[in-house]
Amino acid sequence: MSGVLVVVGHGMTGHRLVREVRDRDREGAWRVVVLAEEPVAAYDRIALSAHARGAPAGRLALPGADFAGDERVELRLSAPVVRIDRAAATVRCADGTEVGYDALVLATGSRPFVPPVPGHDLPGCHVYRTLEDVAAIRAAVRPGRGAVVVGGGLLGLEAAGALDALGMRTHVVEAAPWLMPLQMDEGGGAVLGRLLARRGVRVHCGAGLRSVDAGADGSVRSVTLADGSVLGTGLVVFAAGVRPRDELAAGAGLATGGRGGFLVDARCRTADARIWAVGECAAVEGRCYGLVTPGYRMAEAVARQLTGERDAGFAGAELSTRLKLVGIEVASFGDAHARTEGAVEFVRADLGGDRYAKLVLDSSATTLVGGVLAGDTAAYAALRSLLGRRLPAAPDELLTAA
Repeated sequence: MSGVLVVVGHGMTGHRLVREVRDRDREGAWRVVVLAEEPVAAYDRIALSAHARGAPAGRLALPGADFAGDERVELRLSAPVVRIDRAAATVRCADGTEVGYDALVLATGSRPFVPPVPGHDLPGCHVYRTLEDVAAIRAAVRPGRGAVVVGGGLLGLEAAGALDALGMRTHVVEAAPWLMPLQMDEGGGAVLGRLLARRGVRVHCGAGLRSVDAGADGSVRSVTLADGSVLGTGLVVFAAGVRPRDELAAGAGLATGGRGGFLVDARCRTADARIWAVGECAAVEGRCYGLVTPGYRMAEAVARQLTGERDAGFAGAELSTRLKLVGIEVASFGDAHARTEGAVEFVRADLGGDRYAKLVLDSSATTLVGGVLAGDTAAYAALRSLLGRRLPAAPDELLTAA
């Protein structure tokens, strides 16, 4: 294929797709048109917390995000796409502009999930996803007052860390029994919760949100949890997960996965041979990935296909995570929840302590299949390198070394 490549969305994954195509397209077969919804070029969304703490927005810009000097790439900002016409091979932007394509890659990302509880849209309620979101939250910050973050996953704890750094008395409300339930097991989540509490962040796990309550002025005054307890606050940040941005699918007759997302095959291609999807908006053989690394692997796979490597596909991604949240180190890798049949778990933890380490082994207890670290992740690189390999030492020795 060759001609005009249209990329819908200019987040981290969309930008990686364009860079990969430009690096591989040595013959200049593709002219690329990037249609960005936001008014700024791609930036490091993972670093939003640094911006919330005061780092200039410009520091988050991805290298080459404006494609300055690249005559083969046209970047259009504030150009959200509202319709795909597959028969005409065009996309229409909100301002009525139409752009024709020979190949189309959807990189629309995801949107924050806001629980539909009473009061979720009151003044004082925010989401934590874009530079504009962070600007609105910073404008609402009142040091010394209460703030509630709804969601105790990666994004929620990033938001909580930022609010804590800005001087707010921060609460985290998580419906699961422990924090970071997708990455941490119960032991790791418990350590994370204790360490956060020591830093002054109030953690409420196993707590559903009943309502967001208004004060006399009509803005947020408090939130009420499912058990009836009330947390006073003038600022609520929803960070309770995301949903794929797949609203273009219905009008274009494109299938979606059972949990949303543009349904694509192992090559990240829809049923239309000219349309692909990558990143958080893609349901690869029905599965959506909520981390940036799998999105990058998808972008690379599609770029290889567009530049002649027809058999290139997305082989999945190992969902390892290593983070420092509010000064607390956590990591997980492989089968962290020991879902492998016959899996054996070896744990090193002190009751009420501030460090936790777990290895997950196969049924023969000889091969490492996953692990969790909380409080200290110094051993992460060494342990992750052993994933899928026979252990060089006894599990207790490896955990003692950790």
